[in-house]
Amino acid sequence: MNTVFEQMTAGTQTNLQALEGLTNKAYAGAEKLVELNLATAKAILTESFAHAKALMAAKDAQEVMSLQTSYVSPMAEKSAAYMQHLQSIATSTTAEFTKNVEANAAQTQKAFAGAVDKMAKNAPAGTEAAVAAFKSALTAGQQVVETAQTSAKKAIEVAQVNFNSAATQAVDAVKKATNVA
Repeated sequence: MNTVFEQMTAGTQTNLQALEGLTNKAYAGAEKLVELNLATAKAILTESFAHAKALMAAKDAQEVMSLQTSYVSPMAEKSAAYMQHLQSIATSTTAEFTKNVEANAAQTQKAFAGAVDKMAKNAPAGTEAAVAAFKSALTAGQQVVETAQTSAKKAIEVAQVNFNSAATQAVDAVKKATNVA
């Protein structure tokens, strides 16, 4: 039969493993972000040098204007593609974090509740009211955590919708500006 200390130690080991998994996921997300930024920087440099060479070879002002327009026009789409890729990385990393945190939180709560039940069964006579109050406080605390998790999920969803909307508006504004010019 496991003691409360052994149960807490097992819970701590589980939490440490969960933290290690989350840390690895964070690094994976950071690696994806670095790869995206390096690829974007390389593409920008390549396009900039090609554009500069084309401008230097231009024969007249009309050709320079045409080159400038053809260089600026696709920037809105490229910016949107970059932002969508960035959002994809953030969304997938956040989803993995949320999934792991929720699974581990449920497992930890279950282990803690088991330990509390075991302590309650072994509590000295006459402490039933204190044990009941402790269990009630524990249940209320768990409900607060669940409410906070639900609120955080909703906030993330709203932020993603707002981000998508802002990105779409920015792309549209750039498209309109480049079409007017």
